[in-house]
Amino acid sequence: MDAAFKRNLVQAYNFDAHRRNQHDKSSWKVDEREQFLKLLLDEEKKSLLEIGAGTGQDSLYFFDRGLDTTSIDISDEMIKACKEKGLNASVMDFYHLDYSDQSFDAVYALNCLLHVPKANISSVLMEIKRVLKPNGLFYMGVYGGRDSEGVWEEDSCEPKRFFSFFSDARLRELVSSIFELVYFNVVPQEKGDLHFQSLILRNSTCE
Repeated sequence: MDAAFKRNLVQAYNFDAHRRNQHDKSSWKVDEREQFLKLLLDEEKKSLLEIGAGTGQDSLYFFDRGLDTTSIDISDEMIKACKEKGLNASVMDFYHLDYSDQSFDAVYALNCLLHVPKANISSVLMEIKRVLKPNGLFYMGVYGGRDSEGVWEEDSCEPKRFFSFFSDARLRELVSSIFELVYFNVVPQEKGDLHFQSLILRNSTCE
């Protein structure tokens, strides 16, 4: 990813960290998170890495329900908020995860991978696969419904952020080349031409 895009993301999320820390989660996001938690508990998963953890609201949710949770984000202000919640959190991006192979039973990524350019997304997914244990579970939540990428000129954040969107068919094709697709759900949105794409994936092979 272009270094300028990364710097813009860090600046935008540093600036927006306080607002996001006060923001209540939409009910449909809660429902999708609970769907993933149920599967984790059913399969007795113990350790979870949240990438793009933001202020740590989801990491805290999983931690409070018994999971050994690790949180990373590229924004130091976001990680500060995570640490204030008592979470094990570090400033890190997901292009080069500083963890050994097969470190985690699960990975959770909500609305962060949509900042990855299409040219880089396969390598990022492979990096996630690398740190997942065999049979590990990966939650991926993004907005999409059409194929496009670029800086969102109508973005309310400053600097404006880069977004990459996939059609449902293209996203399913992409993730299925790397993981086993366990669950795919589309959540319609009231505004705009995008919807939410909720996926649960499994690391069904050990390379």
